[in-house]
Amino acid sequence: MPLRRNPYVLFIVLFPISFIPRFFGGNLERWAFWLLFWYVLIPLVVSLALGFRPGELGLKLPRDNWKIFGLLMTLAVIVSFGGLLIPSMRDYYPDFAYSGWVSFLEKELVVGVVMLAHEAFFRGFLLFPLAEKNERLAVLAQDVPYAIVHIGKPLPEIPYSFFAGLVFAWMDLRGKSFFQSFLLHWLGSAFFDVLCALFKVGIIHP
Repeated sequence: MPLRRNPYVLFIVLFPISFIPRFFGGNLERWAFWLLFWYVLIPLVVSLALGFRPGELGLKLPRDNWKIFGLLMTLAVIVSFGGLLIPSMRDYYPDFAYSGWVSFLEKELVVGVVMLAHEAFFRGFLLFPLAEKNERLAVLAQDVPYAIVHIGKPLPEIPYSFFAGLVFAWMDLRGKSFFQSFLLHWLGSAFFDVLCALFKVGIIHP
């Protein structure tokens, strides 16, 4: 099997990296650093070394796909209110310590880095090259490790992450970029964090 520009080789090399960041603990900022290292820097070096161009990895601005994005963002808001009804979800999030709303916003910016790293890896490096050969295989192949890395979070999040990973991949392939799934993932997560924070101080009730 030729190595250069072979999406199957790239996937096989990168697949084990899906699980490496789980061995690196620490606070949110350190977690974001390790994710950038393992999910962005290392895959980028490997991909370029194998001859793939950035645009072939989803590293470009999306084409006109914003109606789909708007629809999915609306759905994410609705699902967030549903998630507030699940005690394990609203107790777990936000999963960082903060001392006020300024601190909360600062942490959400770091969460954005975390989301960027996840989307770049799963919906970028694992998805796009393989999708050029077999789109259905690529969508499923990137989604299995994505769901697995959610083990340890509230149980409802595991099947939800699997479904979300399929939808993210479908949207990104239509837009030729992982930028929209990054925005959807980050903004949806931040919105749910706000809902949970407001619940915990008694401002809203499920």
